[in-house]
Amino acid sequence: MQNQQPEKVLLTGVAGFIGSHTARQLLAQGIEVVGIDSVNDAYDPEIKHHRLAELEGREGLRIVRGDIEDRDLLKELFKANDFGAVVHLAARAGVRYSMENPSVYLQTNAQGTLNLLELMRDRGVKKMVLASTSSLYAGHPMPFREDMPVNCPISPYAASKKAAELMAHSFHHLYDLDISVVRYFTVYGPAGRPDMCIFRFMRWIDEGTPIELFGDGTQSRDFTYVDDIARGTVAAMQPVGYEIVNIGGGMEPVSLLQVIGMLEELLGKKAELLHRDPFAADVWETRAEISKAEELLGGNPGPAWMRG
Repeated sequence: MQNQQPEKVLLTGVAGFIGSHTARQLLAQGIEVVGIDSVNDAYDPEIKHHRLAELEGREGLRIVRGDIEDRDLLKELFKANDFGAVVHLAARAGVRYSMENPSVYLQTNAQGTLNLLELMRDRGVKKMVLASTSSLYAGHPMPFREDMPVNCPISPYAASKKAAELMAHSFHHLYDLDISVVRYFTVYGPAGRPDMCIFRFMRWIDEGTPIELFGDGTQSRDFTYVDDIARGTVAAMQPVGYEIVNIGGGMEPVSLLQVIGMLEELLGKKAELLHRDPFAADVWETRAEISKAEELLGGNPGPAWMRG
């Protein structure tokens, strides 16, 4: 299927880890971007300002400081711009933090998504790429496939993302919106969120602080580089009807002990490990089945975002 590119998109979460990389790729393809971000303090806002600074001055980009929960602001943006698509990456992220303040996750991830869907319906914008998560696959065997039933999320974060997926499906059914739900697997790369394990482990090893490991460290992830995630996101703008697509490496997962070993070698320091009981909301292992992504978004050999 050939990718049909819009001339202008609304990109939510433009100051985010994935959002900033996606903005660069959209602009490189000649697509005008209106990026919105609240630049909140869910983690150090200086990292978000750093990402925005790297985007400043790029032709075709407009940055709006605002929240997707502000329906009046969104309404003005939709009235002032002829969007061909909405690339919706804004979200409260992180499994563990969602247990501390689940209401914030539901408000941003579910209500914020509903605000966008309603305005798309009202303004005749037909295409949305909706960022979701591999955390929904908890309890299923490897590799994770899109047709697995994910009806029992084990964290408020995953539950809020499931709510967004379901709301998007209802708007597809009722109003013929075209929705690509992209379920991301563990993303890594420069200027990532500071709560991500690679950055925490790196800092603790360098400081000589014991690393807290919830479990024995054999839990593993399908680590996927952020530019590959962004390529998959941009590719998902093509018309699909309503489809859920895994965006991941599809390779053998890497354990936390392997990650720690790599960092020890790079830093020239030995880590001290402090084992804790496994965390109830964590998925033990993730690995993406990506054949559907290859078929819908890319082709042979391998997904388009990995051919770069």
